[in-house]
Amino acid sequence: MRHFLQLSYDGTAYHGWQIQPNADTVQARLDSALSTLLRQPIHSVGAGRTDTGVHAKMMVAHFDSPGGFDEADLCRRLTRMLPSDIAVAQIVRVPDDAHARFDAIRRTYHYDILLQKNPFRRHFATRIHYALQFEQMNTAAALLLGTHDFSSFCKSGTQTKTNRCTVYEARWMPIESGMYRFRISADRFLRNMVRAIVGTLFTVGNGRLTIADFQRVLSAADRGAAGESAPAEGLSLVEVAYPTELFQPV
Repeated sequence: MRHFLQLSYDGTAYHGWQIQPNADTVQARLDSALSTLLRQPIHSVGAGRTDTGVHAKMMVAHFDSPGGFDEADLCRRLTRMLPSDIAVAQIVRVPDDAHARFDAIRRTYHYDILLQKNPFRRHFATRIHYALQFEQMNTAAALLLGTHDFSSFCKSGTQTKTNRCTVYEARWMPIESGMYRFRISADRFLRNMVRAIVGTLFTVGNGRLTIADFQRVLSAADRGAAGESAPAEGLSLVEVAYPTELFQPV
């Protein structure tokens, strides 16, 4: 029996989502708790992977279990067992061929920045110490819309069949005094893609790159053409969307 599990986490203390040797990860914590509660080895599969220090307001994972259980009760017990920086929102039965990663049709990330010091936001937003021209940054961000080869914004050495992604939304907006957010939605994201885009948009915002320069970076399909990746703490995965028919009663 396959189930989808929706969770959220503060990624500050973790070396990302994915299990890796000698490192504390969100997936390792989740699998350990599930295995204990269901009394069998459980291996979850996430909708994607978040890097060290990156957060998720909504991550989705699937797991298989041969026996039935009360989903609401498991959700409560799982949240109690997990550390305080990981919470499970719901567990739902899905078809046995449903896949948390491959069936996702849209993912949305937020990258939050602080223009002034705010100790209550420091773990979830990046402090910027220079002026930014957000109108210029939004003009550049609009060039990302549509389907492109995003190799310029992808960590080198990753094993993907294609670096082409379709971006549906990419824009900066004020969210509160002294704080701005970059919202980006796409069908898929490459490793380090959002942080590389944001870091390059910073160079547009501070005047080091023109809009034409940014277009050349996008077209170059070369990571060396783009700017440095923005720090991890400002990034959060906020939504993973699936076809509605995936959640019809099984």
